[in-house]
Amino acid sequence: MPAPFHLAIPVISLSASDAFYGAILGCEQGRSSAHWIDWNFFGHQLVTHLVAEMPKLPAHNEVDSKAVPVPHFGIILNMREWKALAQKLLEAKQTFVIDPYIRFEGKVGEQGTFFLLDPSGNALEFKGFADESQIFAS
Repeated sequence: MPAPFHLAIPVISLSASDAFYGAILGCEQGRSSAHWIDWNFFGHQLVTHLVAEMPKLPAHNEVDSKAVPVPHFGIILNMREWKALAQKLLEAKQTFVIDPYIRFEGKVGEQGTFFLLDPSGNALEFKGFADESQIFAS
């Protein structure tokens, strides 16, 4: 795995973040205080920082005739893990910004993708590749 990244994001409720990142996504909680929580986000360090109000909502960019929220962050999983997470989120009745689907099917860069918002409105994308060599293929 490449070097883990560190990302800090704003949230308006640590308890809602705990329910989403911990209970729903299954991320292990690390250090915390009354103002932030560290998460093991698929081997990367994600920190949810409590703020009084969220910054402006994400803008959208058209991709595949879909409104992709910008900014967003996420993780690339293998296809088995991606399908399992998508199913878990469907069963948990999570609302998707963009439902799970396959992009570039049968072409270079084939990938599964879906988008959702955390309870504070931060946009996340989850990608799945059957062939990791296709991640940067063009």
